[in-house]
Amino acid sequence: MGYAILIVLIILVALILLSAIRIVPQASVYVIERLGSYSATWENGIHFKVPLIDKVAKKINIKEQVADFKPQPVITKDNVTMQIDTVVFFQITDGKLYAYGVDRPLSAIENLTATTLRNIVGDMELDQTLTSRDVINTKITSILDVATDKWGIKVNRVELKNILPPREIQDAMEKQMKAERERREAILRAEGEKRSAVLVAEGNKESQILRAEAEKQAAILSAEADKEAQVRRAQGEAEAILLVQKATADGIKMLNEAAPTRQVLTLESFKSLEKVADGKATKIIVPSDIQSMAGLASSLKEIVVDK
Repeated sequence: MGYAILIVLIILVALILLSAIRIVPQASVYVIERLGSYSATWENGIHFKVPLIDKVAKKINIKEQVADFKPQPVITKDNVTMQIDTVVFFQITDGKLYAYGVDRPLSAIENLTATTLRNIVGDMELDQTLTSRDVINTKITSILDVATDKWGIKVNRVELKNILPPREIQDAMEKQMKAERERREAILRAEGEKRSAVLVAEGNKESQILRAEAEKQAAILSAEADKEAQVRRAQGEAEAILLVQKATADGIKMLNEAAPTRQVLTLESFKSLEKVADGKATKIIVPSDIQSMAGLASSLKEIVVDK
């Protein structure tokens, strides 16, 4: 009986000791209270908790977290009410301040984000709000980071997820954007037509230049061909004249060498008259010694009759 009680006591002590061992996982911290007061902050690793005295008051995740808050109504400087929802990226840097600094930290961050957003957007007009997201994000991040330091929270980024103007404002903006797109399209079309006209004009000009150059070259070649033909024709005529003159000179030379009589020369003269009087000439020049020529002709006739 005594051994059984001892075994039970040993088992109870072992269970108590095992329950006193705590393993803190990576990217987590435990806030420990001893007899109701803050005692320590355990980081990752193995820790021993005094049974019945120490208590794990809060388990905190120190990884970067994302809080997506619902849209908040915000009024711009020009009295336009819009809905803006934000996304906050934050990280817990001090477990003790996070556990004891503020009640419901996420709700506190949401309310602080909403009030800061209203203050910033309230000093901006609608168009400026729609085009200044980066400015708004930077300002909210800076303000929240300072305000949450005492809560052990580090705000890394704040992003405006959606900006929703009223329906009529959205319709007006869509019409404005449509008109702007149509204007740009008309400008691009006009620029394209202008460019096309310029290219066509340049092409026509270049074509005219090429045509003029071709005609000029053709005229030059034609003139050169005419010149060459005239030169060749002149050369041919000159050569013909030279040949005629040479033939004449050769004939005279041969006559001179043959020592023709007066009768032969007179006969040749009659042959020339025959050619002159072939019906094509309009005038006939009769030599002054035609009588002697006639006498010669009679003599020749007599010679022929005697034969």
